[in-house]
This record gives sequence, structure tokens and C-alpha cells, in this order.
Amino acid sequence: MSETKNGLFASAKKLADLTLATAHNRVELFAVELQEEKCRLIQAILLTASAIALGVCALALVTITLVVLFWENGRMPVLCVLSALFIVGAGFVIRSLRKCLASGPGFKSTLSELERDRACFLPRD
Repeated sequence: MSETKNGLFASAKKLADLTLATAHNRVELFAVELQEEKCRLIQAILLTASAIALGVCALALVTITLVVLFWENGRMPVLCVLSALFIVGAGFVIRSLRKCLASGPGFKSTLSELERDRACFLPRD
């Protein structure tokens, strides 16, 4: 009977060790992916801010330059064309931003590993 107890205790200990090792691996994977997502988010914010700042400066300078060039005969048509171009450009940026945000959830590796772990516990037909 004591051998059965020792064998049962050893099996339970191995199972607990395996469970903790698996949980440890998943937490490490999640931590790595969290760091990657944080870096990606910071990079996206900095690039967006830079693009906005440079874009606003460029648009203002182009608008001023063209209005000054066509001051006598065509300042209104130039302003209308530039306004239309700015609206089209803003639409393109908004569409690109929506596409970027809809690219799917982060932590894909963690989710797939958890799904595989779950599949191991499901009964097989």
C-alpha cells in the first residue's frame, strides 16, 4: 500500500510539475508578446505624430506657395483644388488607419498555444 501511495504521490508531483512548467512557458510567451505589442504601439504613435507634424507643415507650405504663385488670376481655383486633394488624402489615411486597426488581435502565439493546450484535454472521438 505504501508503494501505491508513493507511486500516486510521484505521479501527482510529476503532473503538478508539468502543469507549472506549461503555465510558466505560457506566461513567458505572453510577457514577450506584451513587450512586442508595447514597442509596436509606441512606434505607431511616434510615426503617426511625426507624419501629422510633417504633413501639416508640408500642406501649409504648399498651399501658401501655390496661392502666392497664382495670386493675380487663380487663387480661388488653386485653393479649391488643394482642398479637394487634402480631403482625398485624409480619406486615404483614415482608410489605411482602419485597415491597420482591424488587422486582428495581438498575442496570436499565446492564443494558439493556449488553444493547443486546451485541445490536449478534450476527449478524442
